[in-house]
Amino acid sequence: MIIILIGYMASGKSTLGKLLAKKLHYKFIDLDDYIEHEEGMPVKDIFKKKGELYFRKAETTYLNNIINKENDVVLSVGGGTPCYGNNMDVILQVSHVKSFYLKASLSHLVDRLKTKKSKRPLLSHLKTEDELKEFIGKHLFERSPYYDRANYKILIDNKSKKEIIKELLNALI
Repeated sequence: MIIILIGYMASGKSTLGKLLAKKLHYKFIDLDDYIEHEEGMPVKDIFKKKGELYFRKAETTYLNNIINKENDVVLSVGGGTPCYGNNMDVILQVSHVKSFYLKASLSHLVDRLKTKKSKRPLLSHLKTEDELKEFIGKHLFERSPYYDRANYKILIDNKSKKEIIKELLNALI
């Protein structure tokens, strides 16, 4: 089985993915790290040198590679991955894939991201917390129709990692 964690940036996909993989004795793959390894450069440089369209096509290719070649994997995908190409359709159509939307409220995401803007290329240009809130809110509005299609939704606000992992495991039973 392949378990795919989707959700907005800072929803804990990588952190929780590593913990879940360890519990299940699965391999953990972060799609952005996988792309960086395959492309030989950081995602931000791919965007800068080759453009977003190139990145999104590569993302789709590598997502399909993992889904078609791997097993017993927890895969964390980028916040935009489900929203481009036919990625969400692929995720939902493959029988050995289970997808989880790690759903966080706008205020939860703003709290988690307001001190990390400089490390997030999509957010680094935002000056105020209000700009950050507006940016995330717009993104969530655009992306929610894709995220909401996941097999399962796990609400993460005000929950510990342990509680979220327990919910993920219970959903798999």
